[in-house]
Amino acid sequence: MRTPLALLGSAVVAATIAWGVVTLGFYKPGVGHSFQIWTIVCWLLFVGAVVLLQRVPARAATVVVLIGSALIGGAAIAGPPNTSTDSARYAWDGIVQNAGVSPYAHAPNSAATAQLKPEWLFPTPTTASDGTQQCTGTRIMTTHEKGSGDLLCTAINRPRVFTIYPAAAELYFAAVRAVVPVEAEYWPLQASGLLISLAITAGLLVLLRRRGLDPRWAALWGWCPLVASEAVTNSHVDLLAAGLCLLATALVATEGHSRIRRWGGGAALGAAIAVKLIPVVAAPALLRRKPLPVILGSIAVFALLYVPYVVSTGPKVLGYLPGYLQEEGVNDGSRFALVYLLVHGTATTVLAVVILAVVAVIAWRTSDVHTVWLGQLVMIGAFLFVLSPRYPWYALLLIPFVAMTGRIEWLTLALAISIRQFWPFAYVRASTLGVALAVIIAVSIWRSGPGWTGRIRGRAASEWRLLTCRTPPVARAETLSGL
Repeated sequence: MRTPLALLGSAVVAATIAWGVVTLGFYKPGVGHSFQIWTIVCWLLFVGAVVLLQRVPARAATVVVLIGSALIGGAAIAGPPNTSTDSARYAWDGIVQNAGVSPYAHAPNSAATAQLKPEWLFPTPTTASDGTQQCTGTRIMTTHEKGSGDLLCTAINRPRVFTIYPAAAELYFAAVRAVVPVEAEYWPLQASGLLISLAITAGLLVLLRRRGLDPRWAALWGWCPLVASEAVTNSHVDLLAAGLCLLATALVATEGHSRIRRWGGGAALGAAIAVKLIPVVAAPALLRRKPLPVILGSIAVFALLYVPYVVSTGPKVLGYLPGYLQEEGVNDGSRFALVYLLVHGTATTVLAVVILAVVAVIAWRTSDVHTVWLGQLVMIGAFLFVLSPRYPWYALLLIPFVAMTGRIEWLTLALAISIRQFWPFAYVRASTLGVALAVIIAVSIWRSGPGWTGRIRGRAASEWRLLTCRTPPVARAETLSGL
């Protein structure tokens, strides 16, 4: 009954997610507390499903993880986006590109693209009883058309500014929208998110088995509620960046340090950076040995992806990035919740940069073919702690490396960021991140306590000496009890 019970656990998670996606929504009035409770319940069920999974025989684990990932991911596509309107901007950027217009050339409210605006993204204003026009509907915002000044209703956030997304993200948006009609709403990006998420799950299963690690750890990605919500339901492009970072690390972390693989790893890293910029924090752990191919490969691919946009649009390819950084409090340091507790003003940003620089040097100095996964986990995790993002989808970059190292305690960081989204108070952000940091430190100390020993012999032994647990060493990891 162990395998059926684990499948039942994943099915319960899937059913709960499907119910919430269909019936709840962050943008629906009056469901705030219900949404919060639902999110926490999903996480608790996820933990229970992972506990049940540890009893599944290793030979059946791959199939169980894949089936559970498909169930949970499929459930996440049962309804429209429920915590973000970013995928509306993604769709619009893809639509204008497929019409031959650069996404950096015009803001969504521009009259220059009036003929391209579909009804589902720019609904016609309704007329009130007093004769005035107004915008109605879930996720619909009010603005005015640049040029004419007419009332404009739109599902796109920040419709008066240029897009913020880098070149690789824009190419992805165009590719997804190129194969569906303009009238197709949110589902094309959700379906793409599901396919990429499943591909990452499959990649994790392959990598874990090749390294002699427990394939059940792939469920830490494939069954995670945050992945279902932000990679599939809300279709955040951070998913693509996470997959490319995983690929880059897999190519570089190969025995023999093949030059071709390191060039390929650099190319994948450059593409990841051209998706969301943030994956640049994954670079230090990849540069320990023979860094030149990785550096040159990433720079070449990043530049190549930008060529068509720079040629067509020039310096406007920066989009709204400078304004976004100021809006998010990066300039004055208020964005860095934990660091802000120590110092204020410009000193906050300076201290944040110093902390990240120190962690980057440690990751660079200590990462080799066996420990690079842990180096990535610590570097990306440190970045999230310092940045203190308001948005849970930033944690998508972290979770594949949680799965590759089995450091399940780092999921508390992803949960802390998720909680911050629906309790939008500064003290909540600092306190939840503080609790997550305390949990990670405490578990790390426990792992490195007396009597610890690695669980995997052979080529993964070095990595497992860092991962540490309290059980006797075995040839292959048969359970998740060490977590």
